[in-house]
Amino acid sequence: MWDSPVSFDRARVRALFSLHWLAQQENVIFCGPVGVGKTFLACALGHSACRAGSRVRFVAVAKLLQALHQSRADNSFERELRSWLAPDLLILDDFGLRKLTAQQSSDFYDVLVERHRRAATIITSNRAVDEWVALFDDPILANSALDRLAHRAHQIVMEGPSLRAASAPSPSKAKRRASESAPSRG
Repeated sequence: MWDSPVSFDRARVRALFSLHWLAQQENVIFCGPVGVGKTFLACALGHSACRAGSRVRFVAVAKLLQALHQSRADNSFERELRSWLAPDLLILDDFGLRKLTAQQSSDFYDVLVERHRRAATIITSNRAVDEWVALFDDPILANSALDRLAHRAHQIVMEGPSLRAASAPSPSKAKRRASESAPSRG
């Protein structure tokens, strides 16, 4: 990751591994295009936090919202919400893939506001933070949540080509693997 063609403030990211932001209940936001390593760095920070004794939970935002939605059906919403508030660090992956419904906006707001100044949160997104308000159903709700989140966040913008493209199988690699694994006729 450190030698990749993706550009980001490497010194600032290295400093995040001291976990000072976690002790201060601050947030980290990784923004950038698909495949530049946002989730990789978020998970690496989460792993460091685990090794330091912190409770960490990782979830794709869509799965978080689905879990909160389903908890309304059996009246377990408060218990479900508390489970997302409890970790010292909550990593929310892939925020902003879709516009949020009114209920999703409210649920996401609840998670962010309740965690504010109580616990740290990492969010990864393909969209810049200034695009996030438009994803919420209610702009006032969005501004309130995002002001709390971004106000105490280390924002890391990543740019560059997808790292996945470099590891994708090429036609020549596939042919070579096929010929190496073919049974020999002897």
